[in-house]
Amino acid sequence: MTRKTASRLLWIFTFVVYALVIVLHELPGPESSPSWTIYQPKLNAIINGSCFLILIFSFIAIKNRAVGLHQNLNTAAMFLSLIFLLNYVLYHSLSGDTAYGGENKSLYYFILLSHIFLAGISLPMILFSWLRGFYGDVAGHKKLVRFTYPIWLYVTLTGVLVYLFLSPYYG
Repeated sequence: MTRKTASRLLWIFTFVVYALVIVLHELPGPESSPSWTIYQPKLNAIINGSCFLILIFSFIAIKNRAVGLHQNLNTAAMFLSLIFLLNYVLYHSLSGDTAYGGENKSLYYFILLSHIFLAGISLPMILFSWLRGFYGDVAGHKKLVRFTYPIWLYVTLTGVLVYLFLSPYYG
């Protein structure tokens, strides 16, 4: 597959994900959810936490010039992120949104809104950082990753924090 074709496919994927997220939040939530959906938020938090750790190890690997390990770790993080996206869409299609009812609402909403905004921005950045690395464009990869890495790291960490804030209200 040419790099141009891969780029087009990544943009199509990005816009499909954006459309799904918007549609999920605009549709009315279901009246009831299957009982097994109660475990999905925890699974998403575990996936986010795992991605966070993998990204840290990937950074350490590349600083130690372990390029193959770095590539494998980033591919694992991409795979986990894809599983997260699929589970996120499934959960929100079956369960709708969960309202926060605790204290520190300002902190919660700051974390949530920054998480949502940066997750949206980071999706194409993550995909194209990976693509540049895959095609051996090391200079382009480094240039983009300078911005992508801290944002992706923040999004994975705040994903866990959002879960911790909301965990008493699931179900």
